[in-house]
Amino acid sequence: MTLVAPRLRTRRTPRPRLATLLTGAGAALLPWMVVLAKTLPQTTEVSNWSTAWIGLDAMLAAGLSGTGLLLGRHDPRAAPLAAATAALLVMDAWFDVTTSAPGSARAAAVALAACAELPLAAACAAVAARRPVF
Repeated sequence: MTLVAPRLRTRRTPRPRLATLLTGAGAALLPWMVVLAKTLPQTTEVSNWSTAWIGLDAMLAAGLSGTGLLLGRHDPRAAPLAAATAALLVMDAWFDVTTSAPGSARAAAVALAACAELPLAAACAAVAARRPVF
C-alpha cells in the first residue's frame, strides 16, 4: 500500500498579475525613452537643485547607516535596506557623472563613482544577496 500525501490548498496570490503589470510597465518605458531622447533639451536650468542633491545624500546616509546598524545586529531587515541603498548609490553615481561639467568636475565625479559609490553599491548588493563581503 502506497501512502499519498494529501494535496494542500493554497490561496491564489496576485503575483502573476503583478508580475505581468511590472513587466508591462518596464516594456512601456522603452518607447518612452526614445521619445525623451528625441525631445528633451541637452541643457536646462532647474529649481531646487541643491535640495534635490541634499535629499539624495540624506537618503544615502540613512540607508548606509541603517544597513550598517542592522547588519551589525544580524537583523534580516538589513537585506532589503541594503538593496534599496545599492540602487540609490548607483543612481547617485550615474547622475553625478552625467550632470557634471566637463574637465576636472567630471574627473572628480568619475573618481568618486569608481572609488566610493560603486564599491559601496557592490557591498550593499552583497548584503542584499545575503553574501556579506566582510
